[in-house]
Amino acid sequence: MSDDPHVFSKTLSMTSYWMPVHYDITAWAEHAPFASWLIDAMRPRTVLELGTHNGFSFFAMAEAARRLGLPTVLTAIDGWVGDDQAGYYGDEVFEKVKTISETYYPDTTRLIRAFFADAAPQIEDGSVDLLHIDGRHGYEDVREDFETYRSKLSERGVVIFHDTHEFQPGFGVHRLWSEVASIAPSFEFHHGHGLGVLALGPKAPVEVLDFIAEAHRDPDGVRETYRRLGVEVDARADLPMLRQTVADFRASTSWRITAPLRAVSEATKGLRGRRAAARPSRQNRAS
Repeated sequence: MSDDPHVFSKTLSMTSYWMPVHYDITAWAEHAPFASWLIDAMRPRTVLELGTHNGFSFFAMAEAARRLGLPTVLTAIDGWVGDDQAGYYGDEVFEKVKTISETYYPDTTRLIRAFFADAAPQIEDGSVDLLHIDGRHGYEDVREDFETYRSKLSERGVVIFHDTHEFQPGFGVHRLWSEVASIAPSFEFHHGHGLGVLALGPKAPVEVLDFIAEAHRDPDGVRETYRRLGVEVDARADLPMLRQTVADFRASTSWRITAPLRAVSEATKGLRGRRAAARPSRQNRAS
């Protein structure tokens, strides 16, 4: 156990309980507690994310770095057009991510809108402390991403792979994970579609190595702890999404068109209520 009072054990700290600031509907929500822990444990100089979409994981890590007062620089690479697995979308997703980046993390985040292979020359070899791979999930796709960006890792390099525990047709991250998990200290979470942690660098942070060793001594306990923490984040994520859905609907044409009908309905309910209040009860009539 660390002497730091906010560190509870080799696998858990106060940062594991931090809640994200920027929510969205995402399969990644349940891994936010570990992401905060990892940023705290690694204190990375640089983070590179392949596949950002709405930015939940990216901004969860950026917010953790901000709260910790770290000068971590985070780079996100994505085409921001979607694909046949995640679905296709328009420029509004990129514009939302760009707005959050420029508003809240202007000095620490960078967005590169490009295909992963095309953007690789912009990332210096040996410069990335933490690499998050979450692009297309086919086996050949994720293998290409890993092989293309492996040289970008620093000596402290750690890689996290999302969807390692997703087995539906077309998803092959689990297959790649089965191949790479044995080449370096590693641990896999099963909740939230799976998250694999691979301490690949020859000088990977001792805190991450200690986490992996401790997690292997009690894998069920560590997985259950972070699953429960992740469920809490996921549940809270639903609230702002619900509020936004209601706000969007109330701003919609259908809500405005039906306003007179709702007004009549409310008036009718009020009239029925007043009549009921004026009508004597059975007990009074009987007396």
